[in-house]
Amino acid sequence: MESVLIVGCGYIGRRVAALLQARGVSVTGLVHSPESAQGLRDQGIRVLQADLDDAVPGVHWAGGFTDIFYFAPPPPRGETDARMAAFLQALDTHAPPRRILYISTSAVYGDCQGRWITEDEPVNPATARGQRRLNAENRLRAWAEANEVQWIVLRVPGIYGPGKLPLARLHAGTPVLREADAPYTNRIHGDDLAAICVVAMGSTHANTIYNISDGHPGNMTDYFFRVADAAGLPRPPEIPRTEAEQVLSPGMLSFLRDSRRMGNEKLLAELEIELEYPDLDAGLKSCFV
Repeated sequence: MESVLIVGCGYIGRRVAALLQARGVSVTGLVHSPESAQGLRDQGIRVLQADLDDAVPGVHWAGGFTDIFYFAPPPPRGETDARMAAFLQALDTHAPPRRILYISTSAVYGDCQGRWITEDEPVNPATARGQRRLNAENRLRAWAEANEVQWIVLRVPGIYGPGKLPLARLHAGTPVLREADAPYTNRIHGDDLAAICVVAMGSTHANTIYNISDGHPGNMTDYFFRVADAAGLPRPPEIPRTEAEQVLSPGMLSFLRDSRRMGNEKLLAELEIELEYPDLDAGLKSCFV
């Protein structure tokens, strides 16, 4: 990797950048706000400041990079990702990158009723959040194939790690869905996800999809309980689904409408990844040291 661009260089992007910088790779981070830009400069990351919601069509301002990690979230509303479309238009098709890696979401699968799934599971997003991500996946794949650019899609579930735990929610005593009603959820530690991104970008495997998970599904309620225990906080109160529909945020409810267990066999086999945090117990210990 000669020159790398990280689009949406936040929690995961800065971890990826640190891994690449340790190898002597030149890294540029694309962010929107001046505060984010300064944070990148403090880490020694070159800054490209742009607003994907206000990009000028026909201006190729994102060229000159060998490899691109795309971590920017889609817009908060709608069923399409205009930000991905704007970014792809900003690339120079006469000198395209070698490979683009995109972090998508496991929500593109929709509700699988708790079944174990692989990358062969048909996509069927049940939420606008999942539809936006699937739209971005499809846009990227179509553009990459038309311009002979390699692509990798990582379908990622809940990310946790130091600085990315629901501690404010626990301090507030916000209720959770009672565990008997809670659907299956999957997770990955942020450090493991960053390492996977770097390995996948340099892998001989291309034009493919990986489900990202530590391979040990649980449920959202158990997750909140275990974070509370690790942090020395009271466990949140449990409420039935009928009450949850009235008091929980739309964003939280969207996570509770899907139930699936994600296998990670393809990830481990093809990328030869050994997770540093293969389960929640190991991962939470890293958050409170």
